[in-house]
Amino acid sequence: MGIHAIVWDVGGVLERTEDMQPRMTLAKRIGLPVFELEKIIFGNDDKYRVQLGEIDMADHQRNVAKKLDLPESTIENVFSEFFAGDVLDRELVKQILNLKQNYCSAIISNYAKVLRNKITDIWKIDDAFHYLICSAEVGLMKPNLEIYQLALEKIGFAPHETIFIDDFVENIEGAENIGMQGILFKNREQALADLGKLLETSKI
Repeated sequence: MGIHAIVWDVGGVLERTEDMQPRMTLAKRIGLPVFELEKIIFGNDDKYRVQLGEIDMADHQRNVAKKLDLPESTIENVFSEFFAGDVLDRELVKQILNLKQNYCSAIISNYAKVLRNKITDIWKIDDAFHYLICSAEVGLMKPNLEIYQLALEKIGFAPHETIFIDDFVENIEGAENIGMQGILFKNREQALADLGKLLETSKI
């Protein structure tokens, strides 16, 4: 059994909240628990419409401004502050770029449509990936089995030839339910070590 493709999540894996202080400070100023603010910002209480591509980021931000009872003119700054502690793991990206020499490299991410621009124009890391499957572009979200199937069709490999790495158990279970091999991301070192073991085992 050979592995030919490695698929990565973005939020919580490539891009992680390394400093919670900006988010906590913002939540305190607004008067909400952090977890409640997170639900609103990520669209949980809006049926994830921005992550499903049913509304764009501008509409989502206007909706958030209304829910938080804030002027629309301030909402971009609110989002900037909320995500101020988030960091792209460039060391992990370097490792992915190295792996791309021997394996198909892809992303499956529950994310608004802004993701493609972040990867290509802001982070400039599109050379590390062959394919990007963004929930807002395809109208499907993990752990819906259809998004994994769509990804497999795009990359052209069978489930058992593919490893999927994500920080949510339910997303790993979704991938495993169609036959992909899953790695639950806890930190860079652990994920790369687990990946290395799976890749070595697949060569036997």
